[in-house]
Amino acid sequence: MSPPDNRTAICPGTFDPVTYGHMDVISRASAMYDSVVVGVVNVPWRKGSTLFSVEERIAFVTNAVRGIENVSVEPFSTLLVEFARARGAMAIVKGLRAISDFEYELEMDQLNRRQAPEIESVYLMASGKYSFLRSSGVKELATFGGDIDDLVPQEVAKALKERLGR
Repeated sequence: MSPPDNRTAICPGTFDPVTYGHMDVISRASAMYDSVVVGVVNVPWRKGSTLFSVEERIAFVTNAVRGIENVSVEPFSTLLVEFARARGAMAIVKGLRAISDFEYELEMDQLNRRQAPEIESVYLMASGKYSFLRSSGVKELATFGGDIDDLVPQEVAKALKERLGR
């Protein structure tokens, strides 16, 4: 196996659904690396079942990153570090919003580092306007008819309103 490429990074997530906060991190990572692979978790471990299928989530993310030349989107169902290794990535890029994110990500970083010390974890602080934004919060707003149009891409907002709206 060849050494990791320091110009390739993975941006992993469930993306159920993709939000403008996710897009902010992906866009910023794309400016830092030559190639960014958005890894859409096929079977999430800690979050249980998803509202949208992996195919729907991939389509939403693919449409959202259209126009960012160096970003591709792929599903994965393996350990994140194995997915990163298979793509030749040297970094896993994630966004941090709050202390609770940091605590979880610190644990994940230590576990990942044990499995793949050659792959770095890189964290980008959430932009101020997205520091509160969570997919679960967007789904809750959609369920109760809240305004989500400035939180997610238009097609995602439409799908959420159709699936969750009362």
